[in-house]
Amino acid sequence: MSFLSRFVPASLTLGTTYALCESSSWSKRESTISPIRCVDGTTVVPYRTPSREEQIKRLKSETFDVLVIGGGSAGSGVALDASTRGLSCALLERSDFGSGTSSRSTKLIHGGIRYLENAFKNLDMEQYDLVKEALAERGHMLKAAPYMNSPLPIMIPMYCHNWYDPILIPYYLIGAKVYDFVGRLQGDSGVPHSHFIDVEEAKFQFPMINEKNLWGAIVYYDGQMNDSRMNLHLALTATQAGAAVASRMEVTKINKDKEGKTTGVTVRDNLTGKSFPIKAKVVVNATGPFSDAIRKLDNPDVQPIIKGAAGVHVVLPDHYSPDKMGLIVPKTSDGRVLFFLPWEGATISGTTDSETEMTEEPSASDREVNFILEEANNYLKLDKSVSSRDVRAAWSGIRPLVMDPAKGNDTKAISRTHVIEVSPSNVVTIAGGKWTTYRRMAEDTVDKVIEVEPKVKDGKKIRECITLGRGIIGADRSGVVAGGKFDRINITLRDEYHLPKDVAKHLVANYGTRALQIAELCQPGGTIYYPSVCNTKYGANRLHRKYAILEAEVVFAVRHEYAFSAQDVLARRTRLAFIDSDAAEEVIERVVELMGNELKWGSWRRKQEVNEFRRWLKTMNMEDRNNNFGRT
Repeated sequence: MSFLSRFVPASLTLGTTYALCESSSWSKRESTISPIRCVDGTTVVPYRTPSREEQIKRLKSETFDVLVIGGGSAGSGVALDASTRGLSCALLERSDFGSGTSSRSTKLIHGGIRYLENAFKNLDMEQYDLVKEALAERGHMLKAAPYMNSPLPIMIPMYCHNWYDPILIPYYLIGAKVYDFVGRLQGDSGVPHSHFIDVEEAKFQFPMINEKNLWGAIVYYDGQMNDSRMNLHLALTATQAGAAVASRMEVTKINKDKEGKTTGVTVRDNLTGKSFPIKAKVVVNATGPFSDAIRKLDNPDVQPIIKGAAGVHVVLPDHYSPDKMGLIVPKTSDGRVLFFLPWEGATISGTTDSETEMTEEPSASDREVNFILEEANNYLKLDKSVSSRDVRAAWSGIRPLVMDPAKGNDTKAISRTHVIEVSPSNVVTIAGGKWTTYRRMAEDTVDKVIEVEPKVKDGKKIRECITLGRGIIGADRSGVVAGGKFDRINITLRDEYHLPKDVAKHLVANYGTRALQIAELCQPGGTIYYPSVCNTKYGANRLHRKYAILEAEVVFAVRHEYAFSAQDVLARRTRLAFIDSDAAEEVIERVVELMGNELKWGSWRRKQEVNEFRRWLKTMNMEDRNNNFGRT
């Protein structure tokens, strides 16, 4: 009996062909995907991602209404919004989808409880409006990918070192309740209410916490995501809506007509080195920290508007945070925030808002890592203190903040509100904002595109924005696969595909309904069975013995997720390089072997790939750093 026949009523499947992700195209040549058949003989067909060659053919031959530069969260969101409205759209990324800031976030889906505090303290309506907008979008993200995005309780510890410190308990509790209230004003928040817990409960919920002078804690809720996979799934969903997307496509020129209006771009294919033009009515610049570079490509005399703020993170073993509880310190010794967050079988700790230079490969400085570890030890038990020996990886992400000269040069004084700029040539730049508000940023950008270039509507019926509350790929949007109950897929992976519990949980949380396709790669006798990623005695091979990641995911990433390098796989399709740089080093040669077999790499290309990944991995690990961090 198939998975679907157990959970989908016959009335939904009888005489009908469905797709895991609402696609109905199928042919004999689709040899890399496996149809899932019901007991009555009908078929559910998985979505097949168009090949890069198919996408490039479209880029060369079509004239697009909208061409988006930048495959991060904002750019992918714009492509999805435009395509679902009925506009023809191209999405170009010079590296990999989410390879910049969008894969280096704190992994939180949040309104910004700190911004809400500042809004009331300073009577700042701009920050209050930002919180309202972000809380509305938090609800959307929790609904759009419920298999991947989920609520996370976060503890604010209440310490009393001075006679007036007890006053802070009602202060923070009221603040958390206001945060709840503002969130519920925006609709279904998708998260529980905040509450106070006493000291015993705080120690139970977060066993590693330093209990000296601890009086209790405030627990409030935000959301958590896997940022790079969320980004990728937005881009893949855009392809389902009709967008032509391609990574490794670098824009080298903005093309214009005699009146100085944009007619498209010239790109260089970074995989082949070949250049060619792409025609478009409007160009959208959604390149985040590198927005000014595209603006200068359009107009060399333009003044910069972007200022970078580094968000530094270190990854610690999972025992430094419980599976279902984060911890945040609102104010460290220098006024910044410190957090401990459980994520992907590890603990993320970090701070925010330190000024940085723009670079394609930012790395965490020794000074920042040192600061994080020293501050972390103030909130951990003395016998559980952390040192550099505990750091499995460290990274930095550049937040693109929009400069406002009236607010000075301190990054903490610059709002995260997004802005849209339209150049005389009709290049539309979307800048600022944050991950949580990607969808609203996209909606506002496409609204502006339609406003400044009415020609995009010629002969078309353009819809209003429909992305709010809409699911993305893997979310079982039609309800055909599991009725939106992803625990059913989890059970099927364990019972029918004989995958371990932790592997099944990992696959569902990262792929949703598409987890079944990865399981099919490991299913002897199946139409897409891939023997080299399985063991006839022990089943599916793990990529690394310590983690639930499968070798089959490497193959799937190449076939269906536009992965073209080991870094794509180890950093962004799986997150192994982000959670354990040593483990990533151990598996690099196996990853290159699997990818090379799929992509027909020769021995020289495979060696080059291993060397390039090892060079990049040095920006993520602590091997060469000073070992005298933290308490001894």
